[in-house]
Amino acid sequence: MNTIYVVSDGTGRTAEQMLMAALTQFRGTTAEIRVRGEVRSDQQIEEIVAEVAGEKGIIVHTLVSDSLRETILQSSRIHNIDAIDLMGPLLSRLTHHFADSPAGEPGLFFSLNKEYFKRIESMQFAFNHDDGQRDHEYEKAEIVLVGVSRTFKTPLSIYLAFKGWFVANYPVVMGVDLPESLSHLPYGNVFGLTTQAHDLSSLRLVRQQYLGGSTGEYSSLEFVRRELTYAQHIFNRFEWPVIQVTNKPIEEIASEILAIKRRICQPDILKKK
Repeated sequence: MNTIYVVSDGTGRTAEQMLMAALTQFRGTTAEIRVRGEVRSDQQIEEIVAEVAGEKGIIVHTLVSDSLRETILQSSRIHNIDAIDLMGPLLSRLTHHFADSPAGEPGLFFSLNKEYFKRIESMQFAFNHDDGQRDHEYEKAEIVLVGVSRTFKTPLSIYLAFKGWFVANYPVVMGVDLPESLSHLPYGNVFGLTTQAHDLSSLRLVRQQYLGGSTGEYSSLEFVRRELTYAQHIFNRFEWPVIQVTNKPIEEIASEILAIKRRICQPDILKKK
């Protein structure tokens, strides 16, 4: 059964009614609705988001406060769960229509649109920093993925960027030194990606056949083993967290990365506001 948490700084009745009306359109879906009302602090939000993550649920909220809406955005992002804002878009459009902001909420229109523009910016960042491009700008990245060819660095980067993360990726190539910028990044910003040699060899063989067999020993099992060992030595030297990607969907790999980052960085999440 799907679990949906209604979060509100009031009773939550409005959000619950809107949600129930929407759910009538999904006749084959059952959902348990849990209401969390009178939410007025960052601590309450952190506790609720952690509970939702444990239940693998989603959040529907009607928070009016700019700061609380920002907190739930940041916290749900680090926990990799969806938080649907019902009140924000309405307030945003009304603010634009009336050429004014709700009383006591200066800068609301900009705040409500910040998530959208950040997503556009994070997607552009991922494209600009794919496959080792602009490595001198890695200090701007929140996540850097490092691994040999065909360990899903690019699709992972795009997926995480869509979630609002600033992601870069760098290819490990035997005999090629890593850029100095990687060695100076904070712990929890760089992740090594690895896989099983047989699986990677098979994956590369498909690509080699597509390219007409002109990639040398790129797909040979022995070469792949040496390359993975070389990459592992690098990961060990810098003590980067290592993610095994074999037979895992992109969503699961991303969740593992964010779980590690959450354990390392969660105390600092709210300081970004």
